[in-house]
Order: sequence, then C-alpha cells, then structure tokens
Amino acid sequence: MEGKLFNVAKIVNTHGIRGELKLVSQTDFPDLRFSRGSELLLLGPAGEELPVTVETGRPQKNVWLVKFREFSDINAAEKVKGWEVKVSEENLAELEQGDFYYHEIIGCRVFTEEGEELGTVKEILSPGANDVWTVELPNGKELLLPYIDEVVLKVDVTDKRITVRLMEGLL
Repeated sequence: MEGKLFNVAKIVNTHGIRGELKLVSQTDFPDLRFSRGSELLLLGPAGEELPVTVETGRPQKNVWLVKFREFSDINAAEKVKGWEVKVSEENLAELEQGDFYYHEIIGCRVFTEEGEELGTVKEILSPGANDVWTVELPNGKELLLPYIDEVVLKVDVTDKRITVRLMEGLL
C-alpha cells in the first residue's frame, strides 16, 4: 500500500485454532475497521507488510477477535503476533463536519482570538474527560490547551490554523 498509514490496532495473541487473532483497538471506528471486507495492512517489526481482508470481527471484553481471510489456522496466525494493524490514507472514514483526525491537528498553528500567534500543536493527550493539545511556544515551553468549546473556538485543518480563547491561568 502506498501513502500514509494510520494505526488501527496491535495484534496481541491468537484465539482458538482457526486463525482468529486478538487485537487491542487503537481506532475510534472499530466497528468499521473490523467489519467484513475491511482492507487493512499488517506491519511487522522488521518492516514486513502484509495486506489483509477482514472475514469476521467481534468485540470481546477489552479486545477485538478478528479473523482475516489470509489466515486459515493458528499456525498462520501465530506468525503475526505482535504486529501492528494499519489502514491506508485512502481507506480513512469520512468524518462529520467539525470532526477531524489527530494527524490533521498536529502541526497546526495556534492563534488567540486577537490574532496573536502562540505556537504549533505538537501532540494530543487523552488523559480523561477531554483531549489536551500540547502547543509548543516560540520560547520552547509548552502550553496545554484543553479541547473544550470555551477554549478552542475554530479549527481550520485546510489552512492548518486554530483559534483559541485563553482562559485565565492557561499561560
């Protein structure tokens, strides 16, 4: 597969003798990614790539049990334990208006509502109730912005520009 690849899951173990695998999901769309016919890419520790197609997928406790067409038994499935499961950029799901992927936010420039540039989004943390965006300031320090409506006013992923209102105590 060509182009960018995005994390979907990590293969942690096999399940049964028919080639089913246990996956720890890393996607917001597990029902879509692990549905019949979904095309994914397995990436091995040494850079090996194996395109696969989902035959069946179902949640069980805190993992997903997924059967790929390419694996008919436990011996075949055993070889990909520990591998990453990825999706190509062209197979990303369409998002609703106002929603965006993390990779679209990272690298965006952040401005106050008065137009002052604060810095660039470096990473996104998910500590609990809401995400927190880490903004790298020009002086090398970091600003932690909670992703809430009162702070993040506008996100323009096309122009890579975010407008924020700095609440008291954020800077």
